[in-house]
Amino acid sequence: MKNIEENNPLVSVVIPCYNHEQFVQESIKSVIDQDYKNIELIVIDDGSKDHSIEKIQEMLPACEERFARFEFRHRANKGLCATLNEAITWCEGKYISFIASDDLMRNYKTHEQVKFLEDNLDSIGVFGGVEVLYKNGYKKEITKKRNSYSFNDIFLHKHNLPAPTSMIRLKNIKMTNGFRENYIIEDWPMWLDLTEAGGELNYLDRVFASYRRHDGNLSGDFEKMYKGRMQIVDTFKGKRNYKKAKAKIDLIHANEIQTVNKIESIPYMLKALLKDFTLVFSLLYIKYIVKFFYLKTN
Repeated sequence: MKNIEENNPLVSVVIPCYNHEQFVQESIKSVIDQDYKNIELIVIDDGSKDHSIEKIQEMLPACEERFARFEFRHRANKGLCATLNEAITWCEGKYISFIASDDLMRNYKTHEQVKFLEDNLDSIGVFGGVEVLYKNGYKKEITKKRNSYSFNDIFLHKHNLPAPTSMIRLKNIKMTNGFRENYIIEDWPMWLDLTEAGGELNYLDRVFASYRRHDGNLSGDFEKMYKGRMQIVDTFKGKRNYKKAKAKIDLIHANEIQTVNKIESIPYMLKALLKDFTLVFSLLYIKYIVKFFYLKTN
C-alpha cells in the first residue's frame, strides 16, 4: 500500500463503466487528483462495446502507483445495479463513493466529506452540489441550502441528493441488500433503504462533482423516469405517505412533460390533485400553473 495517511480512514471509490471511451480516463484522473490519499479504487467495465477497456488499461500504472489498493475487472454486461453490487463486495473502506465513468470529482471532495462524516457520527452519508456539463460546452453549478433528509423526506421527493456527489458509510450499504436490480432508477431506492430504519442523509452547500448531461442520461427521458419513480414508490406501498408520494410523482411528471406538450400534462396534474388536494398549496403546483399559462411549447 502506498501513501497511507495515519488516522485517515480508507475510502472506497467505485467507477462502473459502460461505453464511455471518451470520458473514462478523465473520470479516473479526477480520483487520482484527490487531495485525500487513503483511497482504494474499484473499476468495473460492464461489457463495453467500444474501446473503454483499452482506455482504462492505459491508466493502470498511474492507478497502481497512486491508490492504497486498485482493482480493475471487465466481464460481460450485467447491468448497472449488478455491477455496483459486485463492486461493493470487494470494497474494504470505511466510506464508499460511487461515480459514473463520465462524471468528475472535485479534488477536495473526499477530504471534506470524510471530515464531515468523522465529525457527524449520526450521519449515514453526505452529498453536495453538482456542476452540470452540457454537450454544447455550457456549464451550470447547482447548489441548494445545507440540509438533512429522513426517509419521509426522500419518500415524498423532497430530497436533493445528486448521486455523483455521494459518500456513504460502507457498513450501512452492506446492511441493505445492495442496489435493487431490475429497477429503472438505481439511486433513489438505495437512499430509501439506507434511511428506512432511521438516520439521515446530509447535503452540504458545496459543489463536489461534475455531471455530464447528454443523450444517454436517463434524467432526460420523462416517461421512463415517471415509470421508474412509480416503481420505487410501489415498493414501499405499506408506508403511511404512500398516496401522497404517488401524487407528488404525478405532479412532478406534469411539470416535466408540459415543457414539450401542455395538453398531455393535464391528466397527470389532475391525478395528482385527486390523490392529494393539498398539493394546490405547493410551490410545485404554482410552478405548473405559471408555466402552463406563460411557457411557450413547440
